[in-house]
Amino acid sequence: MGLRFSEVCIDAHDTQALAAWWAQVLGWPAEDTDDGDVALRAPAGAGPDWLFLAVPDEKVVKNRIHFDFTPDDQDAEVARMLELGARRVDIGQGDESWVVLADPEGNEFCILVGDE
Repeated sequence: MGLRFSEVCIDAHDTQALAAWWAQVLGWPAEDTDDGDVALRAPAGAGPDWLFLAVPDEKVVKNRIHFDFTPDDQDAEVARMLELGARRVDIGQGDESWVVLADPEGNEFCILVGDE
């Protein structure tokens, strides 16, 4: 098949700030594109690049799609994310093994239980 998953596009009110935050979280380099967007370039084998697109509106509802991350140590990674400015959110998940967080613009993502 001639189809390749190359980018995840993320709407952002402040593309520079949100891309910088995720660049710090993931450890991926950020670069401005010719179109005025910001791209995070995934290292080889780490998945698609992330492209932050400017939108005028704020996020107002729960994401229809989100990212799941599996760390080596869930507690340590949740603590690191919170220190970087993530916040815990309740989307109705109840008492589950994963932790739901939101980035600075409110986009939800999950930190799963790793191979602790």
